[in-house]
Amino acid sequence: MSLNDPRWGNRKDDGKKAQEGKKPGEGPPDLDQLWRDFNQRLNAFFGQKNRPDNGGNNNGNNGGGGPRPDMKGAGITAGVVGVIAVFIWLASGAFIVQEGQNGVVMTFGKYTRTTPAGFNWRWPYPFQTDETVNVSQVRTVEVGYRQSLRTKQADESLMLTDDENIIDIQFAVQYTLKGPVDWLFQNRDQEDTLRQVAETSIREVVGRSKMDFVLYEGREKVAYETQTLMQQIVDRYKLGALITNVTMQAVQPPEQVQAAFDDAVKAGQDRERQKNEGQAYANDVIPKARGAAFRLMEEAEAYSAMVTENAAGNASRFKQVLVEYQKAPAVTRDRMYLETMQHVFSSASKVMIDAKSGSNLLYLPLDKLIAQTAATDASAAAARAAAPATTTVLPQEAMPTVEVNTRRSSRERESR
Repeated sequence: MSLNDPRWGNRKDDGKKAQEGKKPGEGPPDLDQLWRDFNQRLNAFFGQKNRPDNGGNNNGNNGGGGPRPDMKGAGITAGVVGVIAVFIWLASGAFIVQEGQNGVVMTFGKYTRTTPAGFNWRWPYPFQTDETVNVSQVRTVEVGYRQSLRTKQADESLMLTDDENIIDIQFAVQYTLKGPVDWLFQNRDQEDTLRQVAETSIREVVGRSKMDFVLYEGREKVAYETQTLMQQIVDRYKLGALITNVTMQAVQPPEQVQAAFDDAVKAGQDRERQKNEGQAYANDVIPKARGAAFRLMEEAEAYSAMVTENAAGNASRFKQVLVEYQKAPAVTRDRMYLETMQHVFSSASKVMIDAKSGSNLLYLPLDKLIAQTAATDASAAAARAAAPATTTVLPQEAMPTVEVNTRRSSRERESR
């Protein structure tokens, strides 16, 4: 109805329309009528019928014309509603545990039992409650940083080594749950507790190690010892966690001394390089020097043996010649003289000519003389090259042979 309608606000017309009755679909529904219809349908479902009143009317009205409620039907309705409510309440105690998880049932907040994966039931609230714990998930705790290595936590990462140096360590701890009951009831703020355990363990391990060991060759050992110590502390605290891995993300000196530390590292590397070069040079020179010394010793021993054997041979030959000389002095002197002259002339480059014979035919073996001279020079050069630099070769005059001594003695005897 519009506000401009002249019948606006005319309550008499409204009252007449109300007495005449409303058409279906006009106005809000009657709640009392809906309740009566619901009771009638529920009674019909359970086989109940409305009892007639004293007036014989079956329309459900009393003598005064008003509706008379059915108390028995109302009771049945309330019972059905109660049963449905109890069923819904009992059904609320059902819960499903996924694979890789465990369900923990608590009675008034106290642990009762642990349920496996699958469909499970407990007494509904407020008697019992349940909590699901994922025991197969690999969880991670970060120490010294959060989410990224750039977001450092200096109070966690800076620690002191055994040689009183400060080092910055950032690492991650991976773990799983082996005891869901201990994880839920034995400790409060489990992840924070595990982070404190990790920090305590690595500080103890680093405090027993040198700085260079932690920075370079000892990273894996530090991680392993930290994991072992963490597991011991976690078991002692009954945290219900299993430490699976400790990963070193960054191990370095503090940023304030990073430049000086780099210079020290470079100096150490230069020192090691120079030591290696010196050792390589020593490994090359010392064996050569030892070989040369051994060769000189062997050559000296060989020369000594040669001189000794030559002297012994010359002495033995002299004794033999002496025996023959005593038997026939003249013949022995002539033979020694001829052998000596033959030896001298065979190694001389001069030609002896008999001028008294007066022969016009002169034969000079120049080719043999030239070849003999070349062979003599080559053998002398080879002997000088083969002789060691420190070996002093005695001149030929310093080692007179038996033949020279014999010749001199025979000449002296002849002059006498």
